[in-house]
Amino acid sequence: MKIHVNGSEYSLNVPDNTSLLDALRVHLKLTGSKYGCGEGMCGSCKVLIDGHAMPSCITPVASVQNKEIITIEGLEKEGQLHPVQQAFLDEDAFQCAYCSSGMIISAVALKARNPKPTRQEIIDAMQGNVCRCCVYPRIMKAISKV
Repeated sequence: MKIHVNGSEYSLNVPDNTSLLDALRVHLKLTGSKYGCGEGMCGSCKVLIDGHAMPSCITPVASVQNKEIITIEGLEKEGQLHPVQQAFLDEDAFQCAYCSSGMIISAVALKARNPKPTRQEIIDAMQGNVCRCCVYPRIMKAISKV
């Protein structure tokens, strides 16, 4: 099967029920998306699929063959971080950083559909992401800043 990731097309010889996360991490060596809960609940594996933040751990790779996938690695352009990535750095919104790629992906999806979200809209959009270090105030500040 062929999938489109970060602007490139890749051919994969994997079973249809292989998770997108495994395809990305194991077969394409894109390790920015993390395995967390394996149930699509924690957000650490989120990627953009046609602009929507989706958990890659429960998404079968066969279901994304004709869709555009963007991982955390695909947000940087020509040596410049995406504005959300830069805001997370500027606001020190990392502690252990395990959740960060999923948090950033969710924030990018939010900002694409709503460039000036309210505090409550940010909270609602980030509900599918868990930060075990509880850096939520800095994450909120970073997203609000962009």
